[in-house]
Amino acid sequence: MRIISYNLRKNRAVCELEALAETHQADVLCLQEAEAVALPAHLGHLNLVHATERNRLGLAMYVRDERFGTRSAHTFQLKRSLHDRIAAPAHERLLGARLHDFETGRDLVIASFHAAPLTALNSLRRHQIHAALGELRQLGPGLPALMVGDYNYPVFKGRLDLEMRDHGYELSLSDKRTYTRYKMFRGHFDFATSSGLDIESVRTLDRGLSDHLPIMVSATMRKDTLQPVPA
Repeated sequence: MRIISYNLRKNRAVCELEALAETHQADVLCLQEAEAVALPAHLGHLNLVHATERNRLGLAMYVRDERFGTRSAHTFQLKRSLHDRIAAPAHERLLGARLHDFETGRDLVIASFHAAPLTALNSLRRHQIHAALGELRQLGPGLPALMVGDYNYPVFKGRLDLEMRDHGYELSLSDKRTYTRYKMFRGHFDFATSSGLDIESVRTLDRGLSDHLPIMVSATMRKDTLQPVPA
């Protein structure tokens, strides 16, 4: 399966989405900094599953209906930073969906995540990441899970990687940097955490109108998670 994550930079890159999804034959498209009210219901072969309603810079997810059936989709509030309190409402920083994969007959959870901005501490972002993964475990207990998005985590990823492994998750960075707007903050801002999946690759795609570059995660279900569930 192919999952694309893209921070639209306050919706500036929304015009690129249909071509992006078609070019890379995406099965799922996870968005950050999207204006939900302006999003189309369909993007080529993808259909809008859910979007935040109250966020100024919202989250959204599109899926290929031929590949996935949506069992449920929810947005979640996470611990707010000072920036969120000032720029409210910006507290729904996780959108998760429990999907049924018609190819494997198995359910999984996929999520779009947007961590607190760089004005916050890494400790707050780690708290948000752990809380987000906890919500996804409730959404699909024991299911394979993939959370992609803008983690706003430019430095000290080693500690985050160790914490993810301790909790049964794998941290995956893309092959190239995803943010290059400011010299002191260049690096991998957009990446993925997963469990129960084999991550074949994470590619940074071509630059568009956003200050973030989109990433595409190619993943497969692990053999030990392929027991089918009723459709």
